[in-house]
Amino acid sequence: MTDRKQEIAANLAAVEERITAACAAAGRPREEVTLIVVTKTYPADDVRILSELGVRHVAENRDQDAAPKAAACSDLPLSWHFVGQLQTNKVRSVVGYADVVQSVDRARLVAALSKEAVRTGRELGCLLQVALDAGEGGRGERGGVSPDGIEELADLVAGSEGLRFDGLMTVAPLTGAYAGRQRAAFEHLMDLSTCVRRTHPAATMVSAGMSADLEQAVAAGATHVRVGTAVLGVRPRLG
Repeated sequence: MTDRKQEIAANLAAVEERITAACAAAGRPREEVTLIVVTKTYPADDVRILSELGVRHVAENRDQDAAPKAAACSDLPLSWHFVGQLQTNKVRSVVGYADVVQSVDRARLVAALSKEAVRTGRELGCLLQVALDAGEGGRGERGGVSPDGIEELADLVAGSEGLRFDGLMTVAPLTGAYAGRQRAAFEHLMDLSTCVRRTHPAATMVSAGMSADLEQAVAAGATHVRVGTAVLGVRPRLG
């Protein structure tokens, strides 16, 4: 085993222990929580190692990095999640490799994703990115739809050809009422998820929590956690 594979394996085991402990503390079965490893800024070689170690879900946030990486790893049994703010001019590329887009936050993006999914004959999973720092009708500092806009956008995704409405995603906000209150933020997201599932019962996915706050997300009820640094190490500095 190479030094890099040993390093990733040890980190992965430590994260697995954290998720298992968090599930036990919350009285939840371990299998209720899926680990998504965020591979942004890391090379395709690391993605290949992750696959060898049993990881099945990886996430990227920049199409220019993700597209060639996904192509280089197209032989691997992976689900690719796109988690970054997505411009409509990148939709054609992203739909080519992503299985789930977690950052859907506006009607124009829904229309573009639907058009491309239909063109390519794919079904694309979609999560609404919820901005808990957004004012009514606004968008968050890091993208996302405000809570009051969820219902309308959920209906739009669910009714769009080629798209599958899977649930909600959030990033713990840096500003606003939930700044520094990750557990409260994630609990609010779960309340919003409960409301959404009254009209969209299949939209059970709740993506929340990262390296620093995955325990709070699991405690709140998240079904998916997005972990990068704790598995792959401190990110290389971008040029």
